[in-house]
Amino acid sequence: MTQAKLRAATLGGSADDIENAFYEALHTADIQKLMGCWADEEDIVCVHPGGPRLIGAGAIRAAFEAMFANGNIQAYPERIHKIESLASAVHHLVERVEVMTPQGPQKAWVIATNVFHKTPQGWRMVAHHTSPGTANEAIDVGVKPMVLH
Repeated sequence: MTQAKLRAATLGGSADDIENAFYEALHTADIQKLMGCWADEEDIVCVHPGGPRLIGAGAIRAAFEAMFANGNIQAYPERIHKIESLASAVHHLVERVEVMTPQGPQKAWVIATNVFHKTPQGWRMVAHHTSPGTANEAIDVGVKPMVLH
């Protein structure tokens, strides 16, 4: 069994656990851990802001390896909204991405949707779709305020 298969087999828990492992892998530029978060299916999909649709583990791995060649990725999930069922979970969120620019550290916002399925190996990501955000992403549209009675 390959190292990636062993690592994938040891990841477990919930969709939240897999999502946390995914972002930790981005922070540490750990391609093995990152790929261990993905389902072992041919039709997994990933879309980065402004990029093409990447289908399959090979294309997804190659894209993240190219990104990691420039260092780790400091993306932090914020304002996560979840839709969950027995065998699938959809998390839509805002990623706060910290990037170094010639002017110093800056924040960028990315809108993300992460989709998870419960597989024989446990919860795994089957889709990660991101779109560029704006400086105004600090505010969600259509969120109902909490009212205490």
